[in-house]
Amino acid sequence: MSPFTPSFDRLPASIPVFPLTGALVLPRARLPLNIFEPRYLAMVQDSLAGDRLIGMIQPMEPGAEAAGGLEPPLAGVGCCGRLTAFAETDDGRYLITLSGLCRFRIREEVSTMRGYRRVMADWSPFADDFVLPADGQFDRAVLMAALKTYFARRSLTVNWQALEAASDEQLIATIAMLCPFTPAEKQALLEAPDFISRASMLLALVQMAVHESADGDVARH
Repeated sequence: MSPFTPSFDRLPASIPVFPLTGALVLPRARLPLNIFEPRYLAMVQDSLAGDRLIGMIQPMEPGAEAAGGLEPPLAGVGCCGRLTAFAETDDGRYLITLSGLCRFRIREEVSTMRGYRRVMADWSPFADDFVLPADGQFDRAVLMAALKTYFARRSLTVNWQALEAASDEQLIATIAMLCPFTPAEKQALLEAPDFISRASMLLALVQMAVHESADGDVARH
């Protein structure tokens, strides 16, 4: 990790969070974001002035508000990233990149003065997020074969050379973050207890999507 990255025992008690349906960042992966809403512009400004940590998390009820016009409840687990790239645009947006650091559970939500949401974070279940998994712990060839069918049936262009050159962890994170899985499936990938579980779950999701598309083709004919 970067020398600027905090160690596990130096992670803060509270972090700002950016609720975004379908968005996922995983440890050591990078997530580009386009920030334009005023309260999240304020969040980025405060983050840049502080430890540069922002938690990505999904709302539990995508697109819905809680009773009384309150903010929608948040999923119990998110992943914190460190703001590692930053640019301003002429029309008042921030283009940032978060580098995934460590998952967290929400202890409780706390009030803020600048409109964005903030939580007390429990990092204790996720110390292993700081451990780089070794390559060769799952059948990469089977996954790559399934991915080729998956992307072909969706007419999606993929940089296969980059995927083939990626480490196992980079490959799993890239596919998990970029594929159009449902919010619930993205959350399940995030909450997978370890790398092997996440790789197995990802393969199952890709294979299931391939079979469903094949069944759809048969039904249309």
